[in-house]
Amino acid sequence: MKVNCLVFNPYEVNTYIVSSSDGSCIIVDPACCSPQEQETLKRYIEENNLCPVWIINTHGHFDHVIGNAFVTKTWGAKTLAHRDDLFLMENAYQQGASFGFPVEQPPAPAVFLEDGNTVDAGEDVSLQVKHIPGHSPGSIVLLSSVQNWAIVGDVMFRGSIGRTDLPGSNYDDLIVGIETKLLTLSPDTKIFPGHGPDTTIAREKKYNPFLKKIN
Repeated sequence: MKVNCLVFNPYEVNTYIVSSSDGSCIIVDPACCSPQEQETLKRYIEENNLCPVWIINTHGHFDHVIGNAFVTKTWGAKTLAHRDDLFLMENAYQQGASFGFPVEQPPAPAVFLEDGNTVDAGEDVSLQVKHIPGHSPGSIVLLSSVQNWAIVGDVMFRGSIGRTDLPGSNYDDLIVGIETKLLTLSPDTKIFPGHGPDTTIAREKKYNPFLKKIN
């Protein structure tokens, strides 16, 4: 299993491609919004002989779903997301318009993910789903227990946490979810956030000002 990150759109969203040794892959948070960015993603997929089988959205904010329609049209990949963010995904066009971004409406999720679900692709991709609301009601984290990493969307960043001043967000829920479902992971677990550089659980326990008070 391999993880690669491409950074897209003016919000610099991290789009992760998680690929199996047989070429099957999952695209997490397709964020490409221009023809040039779409071509960058397409070139990476083709040059690595990959076949996208799933889109997984860590949450439904427009900057993370803006490339869903392109991926579905290009490769036929179906979308997986948490039901509690369906209202955000259904309003992605309006979200984008309010920020001056044209968003092609993403296809409806084919499957709704729940806490504890496992998503598989190909021979060796297996990701466990953890539901951590707070940044949005349906925010999820994808954990690889085999390779000891987690894709966390906008739940947590290096030195920060997700915003909780948005519709459906809740600071207390976010802190409880991080405390019970992320900080309990091994200290050397690598964290791949939705924006910015990667980090580790150990680093965030030590330096993250939002989390130090709960350690």
